Amino acid sequence: MSIDLSQFHQVFFEESFEGLQVMESSLLDLDCESVDSETINSIFRAAHSIKGSSSTFGFVDVAEFTHVLETLLDQVREGSRQLVPDLVDLLLQSVDCLRGMLTSLQAHEPVNTEQSTILIGVFHDILEGREPAASASESVSEVNPPPQDKPVAAAQSAAEDEVVTWHIRFVPDVNLLRTGNEPLRMFRELAEMGELEVHADVSKVPDLGGLNSEECHLCWDLYLSTTKSKSDIEEIFEWVVDESDITIAATAGLFGSTPVPAAEDDLDAPVKDVEAAVITAPGKEKPTEKQPAAKGGAQPVAGKSSESTSIRVSIEKIDSLVNLVGELVITQSMLGQLGTEFDMNKLQKLQEGLAQLEHNTRELQESVMRIRMLPISFTFNRFPRMVRDLSKQLGKKIELKLIGEQTELDKTVMEKIGDPLVHLVRNALDHGLESPKDRRDAGKPETGTIVLNAFHQGGNIMIEIIDDGRGLNREKILAKARANGVIGDDEVLNDDQIQELIFQPGFSTAEQVSDVSGRGVGMDVVRRNILELNGSIEVKSVEGEGSTFTIRLPLTLAILDGQLIDVGGQTFIIPLVSIVESLQPDMKLINHVAGGCDVFRLRNEYIPIIKLWEIFGVVPHSMDLSESLLVVVEVGNAKVALVVDDLLGQQQVVIKSMETNYKKVDGISGATILGDGTVSLILDITDLIHMAGVHQQSKNGLKLVSSKTRAA
Repeated sequence: MSIDLSQFHQVFFEESFEGLQVMESSLLDLDCESVDSETINSIFRAAHSIKGSSSTFGFVDVAEFTHVLETLLDQVREGSRQLVPDLVDLLLQSVDCLRGMLTSLQAHEPVNTEQSTILIGVFHDILEGREPAASASESVSEVNPPPQDKPVAAAQSAAEDEVVTWHIRFVPDVNLLRTGNEPLRMFRELAEMGELEVHADVSKVPDLGGLNSEECHLCWDLYLSTTKSKSDIEEIFEWVVDESDITIAATAGLFGSTPVPAAEDDLDAPVKDVEAAVITAPGKEKPTEKQPAAKGGAQPVAGKSSESTSIRVSIEKIDSLVNLVGELVITQSMLGQLGTEFDMNKLQKLQEGLAQLEHNTRELQESVMRIRMLPISFTFNRFPRMVRDLSKQLGKKIELKLIGEQTELDKTVMEKIGDPLVHLVRNALDHGLESPKDRRDAGKPETGTIVLNAFHQGGNIMIEIIDDGRGLNREKILAKARANGVIGDDEVLNDDQIQELIFQPGFSTAEQVSDVSGRGVGMDVVRRNILELNGSIEVKSVEGEGSTFTIRLPLTLAILDGQLIDVGGQTFIIPLVSIVESLQPDMKLINHVAGGCDVFRLRNEYIPIIKLWEIFGVVPHSMDLSESLLVVVEVGNAKVALVVDDLLGQQQVVIKSMETNYKKVDGISGATILGDGTVSLILDITDLIHMAGVHQQSKNGLKLVSSKTRAA
């Protein structure tokens, strides 16, 4: 009897990735001067488990690689081979190699064995006592290097002076532009590497009526003739990996030839309706036809990150859930019996039963939500390796401290907060912490410190990113803001307002773009991503002492506390976290400004008024603002006042996706079902502010008045 092993593949991949995480964290914790035998054993067991399982499932490339790796680890475990820092670096490279191979297998893509082949050769050299001939990539150090450096062969490029033409298939997500990423900037950087030809695929561009300036419907085929390696090309796209499908492969065709998909499975359809353009770096001639050397095959190296499709739940949580279901069944049975034999004498029992049902339902809901809660260590675990590698790259001494790793957070929130955290940590590494010399000159220890701290506060989770670096330079920030027109030349700001300027779109005080902290991706993108999670971010900094970025997030995206409002007989919900206050407007404080926008004077600032009935096309109970209510909401650093007919109450609601069940609706983040069975829409405050601005322009040709306008 044959058994279909494919049904167990997902479990294999999840356990293998967990094993790789164990290997990586254990390698980072190793002290070569005093090697802990149990740590070595845990690394060996993880490699042994991956080898055995991959062999069982027929993943030959992974099994062969881990077999040689296991042999090397076994010698270290037995004490016959000394563990040195260069060997630790090599083992970390092996973890990266295995992770890439497993990711390709999980995505049903061909496995690239170039790096694993070179690593196997290095392993054999070490095991047989020979000097390793090459490294696995540009970042791999030679094991037991000679006194002087010698040339290292790159795994993914041709010889140093050999020109190779790479075919890059770049299919961005439709929302790529909303994250602050600009394809043209990336293409210009590619053009700096050599000779670039760009073919735009316009086949997915909608009709004129369906165009949205913030959406990207183009995809591209790029042909780059260069002596640079594949890893150099990948660096250009590192900030859009999670938002794009990217395939990079050496091509045997002529430079500028008609695009040919690297692999049939990589593209949904043949390229059509292609428009070609050539981008060259300043001072370069237009590309001419070249005969590139064919190297390797198709290898989709960077695609959308795959999120885990399952979670592990402790038996205690399952037992609690089973007990609650049992109580719910008992309550339902009691109510069912009352329903068949009901008379007014049993009214009190019915009320008690309904109260018990409400109690059981709430506990069941909370228990189910706890199943989705995972310790934030799943996100924090990526940073020790990143800090280690980047500190070596930057020539800095950095200590990373993780606090509150067992603080639990909803799995969905955790998956979405990873990228903003990476950007903040990289910024702290690159711009926040000084070099050892600068720290000595400032009277600080040579080793800088970055602290990641997570803790619960009320119904939210707080994440702090703390560094003891140079802090924010307020004078430099102000000068840059005035130069960019963000603030007026005569405008006076306090410290908090100056620090908030770093979250303005495109704002940067860096003298030059850095590969470490990103290309054109600013703090405004970080804030926008956090706002999409109904969270907030703020910064506190003392010049010369360091900075603290504090992120506030809801524990879950599935449930929110909301304020029910009535607009023209329709019930909408505003997230409570966005509400500043609600009030009856004083008409003396409402002004009509040029362009048709009303503003309300709230203490020391003017707040734009958004009439929800105009946005959603409903008829209000009254268009007289004196008979309406204003709900002041805040997103980021901006406030607006929403005009509503009435406040109906507050309640906790379960969020249902509009896109999944219907389609994307502007100004709406989701929907919920109320107690009477009706559907109520949940307002997206950020989107509403944008819509109100567009609405005002269409009516009057003017933009919505900025919430930063201050009273004279």
